[in-house]
Amino acid sequence: MAARGTRTVVIAGVPAGLLEDELLADILTIHFQRSRNNGGDVEQVTYPTRTAGVAYVTFEDAGVVERVLKKDQHLLQDKRLPGPFPLAVTRYCHQAFLGVTSTLSMAVFRDHLVLEDLVAEMKQQSPALSFGPLQRDGHIAVQGPFPALRVLRDFLLLKAKSLPEEEKRDRKPHQRARRKLQEHRGAAERRNPPRNAQREKQVLVLDTDIYHYMKRFHAKALQRSDAVISGVTDGDITTLCIESAADAQGLKAKKMIENYSAELQNILRKERICLEEPSRAGRQRLRQLCERLKAQYPTVLTIPYDTHLDVVGTSADVFGFTEEVKRLSR
Repeated sequence: MAARGTRTVVIAGVPAGLLEDELLADILTIHFQRSRNNGGDVEQVTYPTRTAGVAYVTFEDAGVVERVLKKDQHLLQDKRLPGPFPLAVTRYCHQAFLGVTSTLSMAVFRDHLVLEDLVAEMKQQSPALSFGPLQRDGHIAVQGPFPALRVLRDFLLLKAKSLPEEEKRDRKPHQRARRKLQEHRGAAERRNPPRNAQREKQVLVLDTDIYHYMKRFHAKALQRSDAVISGVTDGDITTLCIESAADAQGLKAKKMIENYSAELQNILRKERICLEEPSRAGRQRLRQLCERLKAQYPTVLTIPYDTHLDVVGTSADVFGFTEEVKRLSR
């Protein structure tokens, strides 16, 4: 039998709260077993999940996945529902949905652009991201997939570069004096470089989950004889500093890490296991269970927190791992 991940689809648009969860799961089972919906034998429906309105449907045959994905529209209909509900059906292993949250400062644009208009343009440019309210100080919270955040960053950098040069200059006299002093010091250092300033630096921003996974399973990418690589983690974002004797070596190391990151971003998935056990001993038993399962899923990374465990790996492995945890902890 094919791996469960390859026999599973993700269903979004389930009308949460209208009926009992068990009843909705039964209605989903009936829908995806019907031949008119290109369905087949359903092994399991996982509902509810930690994401509202989302269910997982696992078929007995992987071929059914291909059939249900080809159907133009899935409408969930039942006499106990007030009407038909359109469902979005996607392949379980279609892509990773590791997400990050970042706070952006838009203050640099305040004197040159209407920030509300800029935020509207950002939303149009990045439909995969969720934006919080624009704060008075020009900060805005953004959440979504790391690649989409990276595209947004590039978009904002281009915006900043397009500002007229005279508008970028410091307007206050003491700021101009400070800039001249910095330029003077920079020229002096270029004429007489200090002995400890011989190493070139490159900076790279990574998704923290990708960084942890890379450290665990692709450590060689972060350990090089021709470069010193250090990381500083701040929530969902980790900033790498790559120091090398020559600029070409640092650029080479940076490019290799970027390639690893892009590859992992395409194949990895994250699920969260909440530690709902009321007792400390119960939470410890759940952690120990996850440790034992690592022998069965050697390429799965678990990241422990006080209230939950994050599980990172390929779609099939993460799905199998979390289902085993549910089965064995009952």
